[in-house]
Amino acid sequence: MISNDEATSIDLYPELVHEEDLTPDCGVEIDEICEKIHKACKGWGTDETGLIETLGSTTPEDRLKITLRYQDLYDKSLRSVMKSEAGGDFGKALKYLSLNPVEAECKMIKDACKGIGSHKKILFSILCGRSNRDMELLKKTYYKFYSKDLSALITSESGGDIRKIFLACLQAAEEDFDPDYDTEDKAKEDAEDIYKAGQGRWGTSETKLFKLIVLTPPKYLSMVNARYANDYGYTLAKAMEKELSGDAKDAAIFTVNMRLKPYEAIAGVIKAACAGMGTDGDLLTTCIIRYQLLMGHVHFAHEELYAKSVHDRVRSEVSGNYKKVLLALLNKVSPES
Repeated sequence: MISNDEATSIDLYPELVHEEDLTPDCGVEIDEICEKIHKACKGWGTDETGLIETLGSTTPEDRLKITLRYQDLYDKSLRSVMKSEAGGDFGKALKYLSLNPVEAECKMIKDACKGIGSHKKILFSILCGRSNRDMELLKKTYYKFYSKDLSALITSESGGDIRKIFLACLQAAEEDFDPDYDTEDKAKEDAEDIYKAGQGRWGTSETKLFKLIVLTPPKYLSMVNARYANDYGYTLAKAMEKELSGDAKDAAIFTVNMRLKPYEAIAGVIKAACAGMGTDGDLLTTCIIRYQLLMGHVHFAHEELYAKSVHDRVRSEVSGNYKKVLLALLNKVSPES
């Protein structure tokens, strides 16, 4: 299984997004895509096949350039154009694809908080296991987009242990790995603290635990995980499974796995979106779009875990244009052989 051997959590946003350049070099290809999108949405009826061929063949960096260039060429935002072009899961996918990667995540968060009760799986898949600079940009963009502090929103939408995990993640304060500080002796101490906290005394210790799994460097967390498994017979993820429940358990396990085995963690969320009666289209859509650039690795992990490709899972779970656009996004970065 592919693990995260880096000293920090992986970035999901392309480097160009972090540069925040409002006038990147787009090139002729981006102009051609914008023109095809414009033609597909012009007049009566929408050329949905044309939209699948254009937006489905893009990467996150492409979509950043397209959103900027479309506004320049047609004096309207692509987001406003996509609002009325299609409905259902397919329409929602198009709306997210009409935004740059950070704005798309902001919209996903806002949608996940609509109505009675929030969609915790979408929230934790977006908020947990992120790099510091991804999280800082997400928080800044959410405030710019919706004039609301993201931490305030999450505080109002969650409670209990899962709120503690979310708020720890929102700090964007993952520490740098320091070999002089992050030692094997310290890993043994932290593993022992976690074990003691789980022996009927959870309640005052969760905050410390969540800070450990969220804020320590992945390289050090891997050391704690190995020590915990060696001394107590099971991994940190298994400890979370034994001691927590509900959404908080799922969020904690995802956080640990996203920082230690990110591709396996993502494969698990895709599987969860398709479990039980009916597919969770919102969760599946957000996963395929957000993790698109990682899908080569995720595909490998998914096949190893479930003996099935991500493509085949999508093909067996959804249909119509919605299936076509998700498969197009997958094939753009991880073509089927």
